[in-house]
Amino acid sequence: MEKMLLKPIGKVVRGETLSIELAPEFRPAMKALDQFSHIIVLWWAHGVDTPEYRKLLQTNPPYAPEHLTGVFATRAPYRPNPIGMSICPIASVDEENGVIRVTDIDAVDGTTVLDVKAYFPVCDRVRTAHIPAWLSDWPEWMPERGIPLEEYGDDSQ
Repeated sequence: MEKMLLKPIGKVVRGETLSIELAPEFRPAMKALDQFSHIIVLWWAHGVDTPEYRKLLQTNPPYAPEHLTGVFATRAPYRPNPIGMSICPIASVDEENGVIRVTDIDAVDGTTVLDVKAYFPVCDRVRTAHIPAWLSDWPEWMPERGIPLEEYGDDSQ
């Protein structure tokens, strides 16, 4: 396999507001982002970046602990590459200061952000998706308040 290099672009900041703060060199990449309602944030789950977790191929996910699944059949953060993904509602965009204020993200303060992508409904949702029966009690859409990290413990990333 070819060698891949990842370059962090910013971090999650949980303070008075919840935001993605980008490094100065990436601020021009924010142009026109304020015209979108949501972003997809790819982040590094540093809290579970250990050799043991990277070798873990099956798990009981925190949201369904009674079901053993392969890590590729879960959104759990422990996996060969602990990359997390969140779809976040945009509250505001400050291109000059490199701040994207969001109303929800399932990542803790200081989490490294690898990439931000504008959410395009035509590309990022599927009309006829299905999930296992044991997840049938989940809502059809993400709740407006998001899903609190506390529901799944501190190892959620």
